Amino acid sequence: MPRTGSTTRDRHRGPRRGAAGRPGGGVTRIRPRRPPLGPRRRRLLIAGTVAVLVAVLAWVVLASPLLAVRTVQVDGATTLSADEVREAAGVAPGTPLVRVDTEAAAARVAALPQVADAEVTRGWPDRVVVTLRERVPVAVVSTAGTRSLVDAGGTLFDTITGDAPAGVVPLQVADPGPDDRATRAALAAIVSLPAAVLPQVTEVVATGADDVTLTLTDGTSVLWGSAADAARKGQVLAAVLDQLAAGTLDPATQIDVSSPEEVVLR
Repeated sequence: MPRTGSTTRDRHRGPRRGAAGRPGGGVTRIRPRRPPLGPRRRRLLIAGTVAVLVAVLAWVVLASPLLAVRTVQVDGATTLSADEVREAAGVAPGTPLVRVDTEAAAARVAALPQVADAEVTRGWPDRVVVTLRERVPVAVVSTAGTRSLVDAGGTLFDTITGDAPAGVVPLQVADPGPDDRATRAALAAIVSLPAAVLPQVTEVVATGADDVTLTLTDGTSVLWGSAADAARKGQVLAAVLDQLAAGTLDPATQIDVSSPEEVVLR
């Protein structure tokens, strides 16, 4: 017959569990997913990131000490000291490399009388390099009581009070300078002389572009003439001096090499 109420077995059973095995059949909460960024928001995010990166890069290049001048290197200086060149360049330590005006610095160095030309370059990350070429004296001239060194181009670039450097020849011209034809003719003769002949020259006089005369240590006068065929004249003069030294030519007090193919000894 049917029974009502609960039995002992029923009373000992625990509470019913839900499908997930939790008491009372609790429900798992799922967090809502964020909606994806739209094209406009994505573009704004990318643009903002790029702007930050550009600002950081600009600061590093333009203002950061990471790419600033720590060293000014000088190459090519011989008579000038490195400090003299650095002072002329005017590049202050700590200046961001990108802000260094290399052309202006090179112009300041090139303005030094002893400098023929100069170049200034950046040596990343923290160096400026000054490369220069100094003028090489080949003659010394006296003007208004001042003795000045002259390079092969005719530029007067330094003054001296004592002996001239080795290999520098005393030069007499009325108006020394790079635009003076007599000066250029005399210098062409000097730079064309063979190494064995140059030490024997005690003076060069040029009264005009076609009238250059050399005086040797033994008093011999060499009529050089103009700047034409300078290299050939130097070779011929060296050969004549060798023959005179060997005694194969009669002694002479004057050697005319103005026409190198027809040398005349007197």
